[in-house]
Amino acid sequence: MLKNFFKIAFRNLIKNKGFTAINIFGLALGLGCFVIIAMYVTDELSYDRFHENAENIYKINSELRFGGVEQSMAYSSDPMGPTLLNDYPEVKQYVRIYFSEGSKLIKKGNDFIKEDLVAYADSTLFKVFTFEILAGNKNKALTGPSSAIINESAAKRYFGSVDAAIGETLIIENNPVDTYKVDAVYKDLPTNSHFHFDFILPMANVQYDFGRFTSHNFHTYLLMDENLDYKEFNKKFDGFIDKYILPELQQYVQISDMNEFEKTGNKLKYLIMPLTDIHLKSKFGGEIEPGGNIQYVYIFSGVALFILLLACINFMNLTTARSAGRAKEVGIRKVLGTERKFLVSQFLSESIIIAFLAMFVALGLVWVSLDWFNTLAGKQMSLKILLEPAYLIFLLVLPLIVGAFAGFYPALFLSSFKPITVLKGKVNSGSSKDKLRSFLVVFQFSTSIALIIGTLVIFGQLRHIQNSDVGFNKEQVLIVDNAGIADQTRRSLLEEISQLTDIKAASFAGYIPVEGSSRSDTTYFTEAVVTTENGFSMQNWRVDYDYLSTMDMELVEGRNFDPSRGIDSTSIIVNEATVKAAGFQEPLGKSLFRVDGEDEIVEYKIIGVVKDFNYESLRENVRPLGMRLGKNSWASVFRFSTDDVAGLVNTIEEKYKKASTGVPFTYRFMDESFDSMYRQERRVGQIALTFAIIAIIIACLGLFGLATYIAEQRRKEIGIRKVLGASVSKIVTMLSVDFVKLILIAFAIATPLAWWGMDSWLQDFAYRIDVDWTIFVLTGLIAMAIAIITLSFQAIKAAISNPVKSLRTE
Repeated sequence: MLKNFFKIAFRNLIKNKGFTAINIFGLALGLGCFVIIAMYVTDELSYDRFHENAENIYKINSELRFGGVEQSMAYSSDPMGPTLLNDYPEVKQYVRIYFSEGSKLIKKGNDFIKEDLVAYADSTLFKVFTFEILAGNKNKALTGPSSAIINESAAKRYFGSVDAAIGETLIIENNPVDTYKVDAVYKDLPTNSHFHFDFILPMANVQYDFGRFTSHNFHTYLLMDENLDYKEFNKKFDGFIDKYILPELQQYVQISDMNEFEKTGNKLKYLIMPLTDIHLKSKFGGEIEPGGNIQYVYIFSGVALFILLLACINFMNLTTARSAGRAKEVGIRKVLGTERKFLVSQFLSESIIIAFLAMFVALGLVWVSLDWFNTLAGKQMSLKILLEPAYLIFLLVLPLIVGAFAGFYPALFLSSFKPITVLKGKVNSGSSKDKLRSFLVVFQFSTSIALIIGTLVIFGQLRHIQNSDVGFNKEQVLIVDNAGIADQTRRSLLEEISQLTDIKAASFAGYIPVEGSSRSDTTYFTEAVVTTENGFSMQNWRVDYDYLSTMDMELVEGRNFDPSRGIDSTSIIVNEATVKAAGFQEPLGKSLFRVDGEDEIVEYKIIGVVKDFNYESLRENVRPLGMRLGKNSWASVFRFSTDDVAGLVNTIEEKYKKASTGVPFTYRFMDESFDSMYRQERRVGQIALTFAIIAIIIACLGLFGLATYIAEQRRKEIGIRKVLGASVSKIVTMLSVDFVKLILIAFAIATPLAWWGMDSWLQDFAYRIDVDWTIFVLTGLIAMAIAIITLSFQAIKAAISNPVKSLRTE
């Protein structure tokens, strides 16, 4: 019986090649999207789970509010880890990682290579995390000040092989030069890790004043008891703060306890977050690597499911559209005694065969598009994952479920025909007002319209970001790294390059208003007597005399630093947000105070106010910032004006190479660095656009199926109208008007849902567009145009058909 089912199914599929091809292609699109998004979601959810103790590892994060300025940081103080281990039995081990953005120069032969992935860590690193050691002794690694570990890639890059690296010397230009011995080589961490380092050096070599509980510069991880309730443990930090942090605060802030600190609107909280949540759920600034977003995982999962549903709906519509062609077959089978359950089985077997054929096509689409999707999503997924047992089961079960789901309604529908009726040539299969089919079309186009609106809003927000006045001119600015170059050489180069005719301004700039530059938060006070009410957190940047002019920043009050004024060494230029936070009506001449490293109060006079500029992402409001004269020359910034950008870069590179033999010349453009801060949003927009196009294609196939169905059902009506003189245009209009109504209904349903969804998405941006009504109008016109183009083919075909063929009876 089963063999007979499949034989008949294949005959029917081959007989109706056009419908079979459309069905397979539609389902393949849906299945392909579903599989590739399943791979994406699986990869996102798998981050850091390769560590043996992943479920018991937590990271300490900090939340600070002082003077109305909020900070959420992925950092903690250096003594927190060892203190928690000593005081709390739930803490089994800790490890601190110190990773400062910037590069280090590592010597290879006679040259230095710039390396960005260099970190410092405690020797307990291997007791918390799982690193696969390929060579060397992990128990010895990082235990001494000259001990280093490197990954497999670095070992091959510097020493030729993993084994050859053990015992070799690493020379790092670190002012002064540091020398390390490689004690272990570990396997490259997988891509689904929230941090990756090529070189890890001992914590003892960090150039840092250790011991302060109120400084936050370390990534601290805790290995906790397996029965821990981490939300309950977070409550214990109140006692920790009272015991260790309050005494330090009281050294320079007049408070009796933390309640007094909090009564004035301030906050200091610590939270531990599960390691496996960091990639998708961390909202804390300063993570070692940019993370993902759990919302996007939910959104893409929903979109993939909807697209698969659209494909299944297509199958239903296209199958029932062929009802007239299968009606007599059903009638004859029933007359010959075939029971309905066997007819249902027959039609379901056809659906499942189509689903499996579609799955093969879908896997081909995944194979063709995976490299493109990896580039788009910033992933390194491989087709090898599909060979894992769990995925193989998934790939076998998915078409079975889809085939049964998509074929169930058509099977019931086709098997319900009454033999007497269909053998007389009358197929009682509904009309153009069939509510179920209309609902399915509305569902398809509602989804497509919502995706189109979402795509337009995302690209509109990205365009707004690119065109916004961020308070400085990011165009035609070249940033050149100075790591490893002697200070006097840096200054000579800056002066020499400044003389080039294409260079309009030049400055040293350790602090730059784009991703990847230095940041320094410091607490300032408006009075010399420090209290909880007169302090606020502020960015503390060290700049030179030409910084403002090079960045093309606007002074709204006061003056710039002046080399002829010796008093400027104790002067400060602040932004408008600082003036607001300090509560100054006339800021010029006012003083700001801070506590230096020796717990002394230092006073700075405000000489200028710069217009607020976005030194962080436009997701954030501009926070207080102060600029003081200082030496911070790890980068040089050049504002240029020339059409021959490549020629200018080559000229500057020649001067650098001539002056600093062995140090690589690296540069970037400020506008590109600015755009890179929104890489994730750009990827989401491109992925959304792709899904929107796929959804539209599938919806059009569904509309085509319904139009075919309606044309078949109204074939005789069309013939009679033509005989009575109806024109082709009137018949086309008659067949199209009901569909146009369905598109309008879909538009009315999708519009408020899309507006709500995109308005929620835009809330992540402090500077955002308004969802303009023109976006909805444009989307409605696009959807209507696509629908009419899709309908016109079948409508015109029906309208120009020979009425004699449709009116004759057999």
